[in-house]
Order: sequence, then C-alpha cells, then structure tokens
Amino acid sequence: MGIWMPGPGETVLARVPVTFATGAAMRVRGRRWFRDEERNDIQGELDGWPAGPVHNVRSTGFGAVLAVLRISALAVGALIVAALPSGSTVKTSSVPRSAADRADELEDFPVLWAAPGTVARSLPWQLDPARSDQRRYRTHLIVTDRRVVIVGLPFNERRCHELPVEDELLWELPRSDIQRVDRQNFKGGDDFKVVFTDGSWCRLYSPWRVFPMQHLADRSDVVPSDALPPEIREAAETFAANHGPDAAPPLVVRNDCGCYRIEVLAPGTAVSFYGIHPQERIVDAEGREVDMVDYHLEDLSVEGLWLWKSLFRGTPASAKASPS
Repeated sequence: MGIWMPGPGETVLARVPVTFATGAAMRVRGRRWFRDEERNDIQGELDGWPAGPVHNVRSTGFGAVLAVLRISALAVGALIVAALPSGSTVKTSSVPRSAADRADELEDFPVLWAAPGTVARSLPWQLDPARSDQRRYRTHLIVTDRRVVIVGLPFNERRCHELPVEDELLWELPRSDIQRVDRQNFKGGDDFKVVFTDGSWCRLYSPWRVFPMQHLADRSDVVPSDALPPEIREAAETFAANHGPDAAPPLVVRNDCGCYRIEVLAPGTAVSFYGIHPQERIVDAEGREVDMVDYHLEDLSVEGLWLWKSLFRGTPASAKASPS
C-alpha cells in the first residue's frame, strides 16, 4: 500500500504513533483493561481479537509496599539535592501527578469502555502493546479534516528512518462520530481519551500527542486562505514552498494574541518511528516571524507551555505583555 494518503480535497492534519494507554498508578501499573458499562472485562468478547493477558488489580497491601519504596526513593533524592553545591538547580516535571479520576486511574485502568455494538468495540487489537510486538509492528493515528484513521506498519528500531513506510489500513471513523477528546494528564501526561457520540470511549497514548490534540481537543479554527490578510497569506505560501513538492496547503490559525501559527505537513515524509512532525512558524500580524523567546502564552499549545515551564522555570518573556 505504501504511505496512506488522503482522498481528493482531504487534508492530513496530524500523524503520530499510538497505542492503548498503560496504567501508571501503583495498583494498576503496567496494566490495562477492556470494560463494558458495568465494568465487566470484555476482552474475550471483542471480535477477531487474539487472546491477551488477564490482569487483576494489585492488592492495597502491594500498593502500600510500592508507596513506601517510592517515598524512600524521594527521600534519597532530597538528600542528594541537599548535598548539591549552593546555587545548583534540579529541573522537575510540571506535568500534574494527581489523578483526575480515581476509579479509572487508581483503582482500575480501562482503556476501552464499550457497550455491545458501540464504536469503541470496533477498534483494532493491534493497538494493544500486549498483543502486538512493538519491536516489529507499530500503529499510527492519522487525523484529517474529515476523519480519524489507524494504520499499522512494520517497524525496525535500528532502521526506522531508512525503511519505506508500508501502511495497512486498520480502522477509520468520520470525525462527526467523535463527541470530544480529553487530555489525561496523570503522571506521564501523554494519554488522551476519545469519547464517541454513542457514549463509548477509549484511552490512548502517544509520545507526540501534542500534534493531534491541536486539532481534536483544542478544535483550532483554521483560517481559509482567501480570508487571510495579504501579509499572512504571503508568509504562509513562502513557508510552505520550502517544504517539498508533496507538502499540503499550509494551515493557518489565528491565536488570541493576534499572532498566527502556520503549519505545513507533508504526508510523504512519514517515518515509522514518529509519524510526521509538522513544520511550524509563528508570525505576527505583519507576517514577520516571531522568535520563540517572544512568544505569547496564546502562541503555545498546552504541552508547549508545560515544556517551557519545565525547561525554563518561567514564562515567555512577552507573556506579561500579551494583548487581551
């Protein structure tokens, strides 16, 4: 099949690796479950799915032992920090570590919540790392302006940048069948929940969730080319012209601060390891490129803001002067 390509008039917005998520809390760490609305295990009822591991939630006693070990590790870390020379700094993650949903993150970890006949039950088994060998096969999520698509493809870690992408179409769904997409920020901060219009949902993981979230969770309003000011249209066309003959038309989003985000994505540049990383540029109202140190808060995605705070322990220089 080669690289999956969009239909006529359809625009690819994001492509990233994706799997079902994995529990991070002590009682569910390294595990996942597939549930119906009564919280029964349904993995044996899913059509065409091969057998997978059967997990049980760890006892509270086991969780308590892990908690003691974690506290001990934190104590050792505190002693190390205290022993550092005066003026030394240690970077810490700004990703929230508290659970938003105790029932589904601490006491249980469903990654599929689906009554019989609902959309979530149609998802492909290849998304499950326990059933699909991640060393040899990967699944990617593709988001377009019309649908979401899941493809599978051979993977070789040593040659992932060399081997051609050979996609296998596994699943697709019109975007109109998605009610909402929510970030799940507990611990790792790379999970997201896709809730379908029939009430079923799935919890997925991607190390590059920032790219699909810009279009699924944030619902960015793309400004049509013919509605752009001439300066912005020229900046977008110039930027796109430098990114290959198969580059899709540039996507332009007007941020609340008055700047514009220009994004160019070339489907033919897909790589099995990370999918497609779009090329982005922030320009001001006159079409001039804005340096990263001068970004407004509105110019950053949610993940970008976390990264900024984590790396620089502050906010962009111009954040305080951001237009209202």
